[in-house]
Amino acid sequence: MTPSEFVSDFISAFNTRNLEAAIAMVDNECEYDNVPMGKVVGPEGIRASLEPFIAMCDQIEWLVSHQVESGTMHAGVVMNERVDRFHLGDHWLEIAVAGLFVIRNNKIVLWRDYFDKQTFIEQMSA
Repeated sequence: MTPSEFVSDFISAFNTRNLEAAIAMVDNECEYDNVPMGKVVGPEGIRASLEPFIAMCDQIEWLVSHQVESGTMHAGVVMNERVDRFHLGDHWLEIAVAGLFVIRNNKIVLWRDYFDKQTFIEQMSA
């Protein structure tokens, strides 16, 4: 498996709302930096950060438009551009995201997402 395939599987776990499968792919010391919102560390931090929001969503679609990789599953980096879509009640929230994933020894050790916080806030209040 390549780093890019691994990240695609990680994204697929979110698309099926399977947070446990996604968390199984991160290192115990993984840093999740949701840049405009803050950082958490480790599987439990990621779960606490994302579980309430995922529970609010009827459907999730992370649509990757570009993805590049460097390295291997022992020491690799994946970057992607995507649109993260979340179906909340009667509308879709859509956020353009740039993601960075650092992989060490077959686990994600750093996951950093960049997006516009104001766009997120405006769509949440719609």
